Amino acid sequence: MSQIEARLIELGSPLPEVAKPVAAYTPAVVTGNLVFTSGQLPFTNGSLPETGKVGATVSPENAKAYARQAALNALAAVKLVIGDLDRVTRVVKLVGFVASVPEFSGQPGVINGASEFLNEVFGDAGIHARSAVGVPVLPLDSPVELEIIVEFN
Repeated sequence: MSQIEARLIELGSPLPEVAKPVAAYTPAVVTGNLVFTSGQLPFTNGSLPETGKVGATVSPENAKAYARQAALNALAAVKLVIGDLDRVTRVVKLVGFVASVPEFSGQPGVINGASEFLNEVFGDAGIHARSAVGVPVLPLDSPVELEIIVEFN
């Protein structure tokens, strides 16, 4: 078992199976020494834990936990294409989308669920550039979706 996967277990978040794409795409693509993941939803055991908009039916606290789960799912997609998460040398970028009502402006706090998690997992190598964007709706009415770019050796 890799050190990163052992760390995930220590954090109570063992690596899940890669979520099956819901359309015509692949979960992750390698180019050079970078992995780009497709948008990852917070699937847990094959289903979304909650649907709806943050600031309406979904609380910001729950959405933050869903961002963490989506980041874990993104790591599963990374492992799929590079074979071992110990090869990750840097989380370069995270882009997070939050389905929210127009008056909700806490998208950065929601996406902190993913950012803080990646920092816990990778330490300094998990510190990344980031965008947190509010949108009116996401696939399957998910409250959050995110993608990451990682560098590996």
